[in-house]
Amino acid sequence: MRAVVLLTFLSGCLAQFDPHMLPERTSIVHLFEWRWVDIAAECERYLAPYGFGGVQISPPNDHIVLDNPWRPWWERYQPISYKLCSRSGTEEEFRDMVTRCNNVGVQIYADVVINHMCGASGGSGTHSSCGTYFNAGAEDFPAVPYSSWDFNDPKCKSPSGNIENYNDVNQVRDCRLVSLLDLAQQKDYVRGKIADYMNHLLDLGVAGFRVDACKHMWPGDLANIYSRLHNLNTQWFSPGSKPFIYQEVIDMGGEPIKSTQYTSLGKVTEFRYGAKLGTVVRRWNGEKMSYLRNWGEGWAFLPSDQALVFVDNHDNQRGQGAGGASILTFWDPRLYKVAVAFMLAHPYGQTRIMSSYRWDRKFVNGKDVNDWIGPPSYSNGATKAVTLNPDTTCGNGWVCEHRWRQIRNMAIFRNVVGKEPLTNWWDNGSNQIAFGRGALGFIAINNDDWNMAITLQTGLPAGTYCDVISGQKEGNRCTGMQVTVDSSGNANFQISNTDQDPMLAIHMKDKL
Repeated sequence: MRAVVLLTFLSGCLAQFDPHMLPERTSIVHLFEWRWVDIAAECERYLAPYGFGGVQISPPNDHIVLDNPWRPWWERYQPISYKLCSRSGTEEEFRDMVTRCNNVGVQIYADVVINHMCGASGGSGTHSSCGTYFNAGAEDFPAVPYSSWDFNDPKCKSPSGNIENYNDVNQVRDCRLVSLLDLAQQKDYVRGKIADYMNHLLDLGVAGFRVDACKHMWPGDLANIYSRLHNLNTQWFSPGSKPFIYQEVIDMGGEPIKSTQYTSLGKVTEFRYGAKLGTVVRRWNGEKMSYLRNWGEGWAFLPSDQALVFVDNHDNQRGQGAGGASILTFWDPRLYKVAVAFMLAHPYGQTRIMSSYRWDRKFVNGKDVNDWIGPPSYSNGATKAVTLNPDTTCGNGWVCEHRWRQIRNMAIFRNVVGKEPLTNWWDNGSNQIAFGRGALGFIAINNDDWNMAITLQTGLPAGTYCDVISGQKEGNRCTGMQVTVDSSGNANFQISNTDQDPMLAIHMKDKL
């Protein structure tokens, strides 16, 4: 009997690694702070036609409203209840988004905040996105309901009640993260309420979850909560399908809590990926692109099938979270496109692409003091629509990196090459590299201060290919540059160090 129970548990955990994407779709896009109505439209008009696999959405639940006089992005990470009315829209709009995205084969992964409720200084009243009454000081959240019995105050052993020492595992998991009221997930009642919330999302059709702040929760408590989750909605998914789970665990080394403590439960965010890749692409500390030859596990990262990878995320593109100044973002578009192209071409990990909004940066002593600014909004706090410019880029302050030609086409590259292994690696010992993915794709990058001019073995069949960085195949022509592969599989690559996009990428679907 014990063996049967263990086998059932392990099979459930393995199922939580499956993102349930359609065949030949591979990447997640994080549409950070987008409204549900805009995500629904984007699934239909852009994400599905261009082969994106899924969308990470911002937390969909009732959250605190901080309008004195500003609305920071992080209010989404201070729950008041588990009702589905948020800055992004109503429950009806949420249902419509999930339905429309699923109908075109784009999965929805909800960012869920289950470690805590709002901050202890959140006050009392109805200043939440649903107009829900709460009293943070009394730890009273009647819409769940949670009371003071449901928080970890008696369990926390730090003098302030907050995490004071990240080398103390008990503090990190039992005390308040920056004064956020820490839920007692060891209690069956709290576990049940969290599972009810996640199950409501699953019943509506979400395919899985990005679970926030997992380092601050005990793996055993998470395992119990995950074990209570429903299977995916059979209107869109096969009977018995388990939700995809990827967990935010910031592990840069040097702390007792390790990301490997969570890998049995689902995929884990590999924060070292963006920090290290940013350092290499920036050529800081003597790092070179040639060092990427053994990228992935060779850099002591998680096993590829356990890792959720990204160049930047909503925290560290603001200098928060992990990674520091090495993190590349849309503010440095040339190097950012190099890093994202490398990520999407390389076989390591489950890839997630960031899609952001602009804000007015203001640096004081090297820190952006405006990193709190929320999404593009009207004076009443309502989030602005994502508008489209004639060239298909976004307006109204939205960046939409996933719509940049270079990034969109490299997402397609990843779909085309699938699970083919990395082949035909070449580097010049410095910052020029190239590699293939079986006989389906090949990329060359010049991140040096001099021109690249070399003939390389691509592993591809002979023919003329459209470079998908400068353009793509349309009909019987290339809108950008062409690369000719000879009968031996060789091709000549000419990349200037002054090119705005110092790379070339080709694949079988854009072969003339």
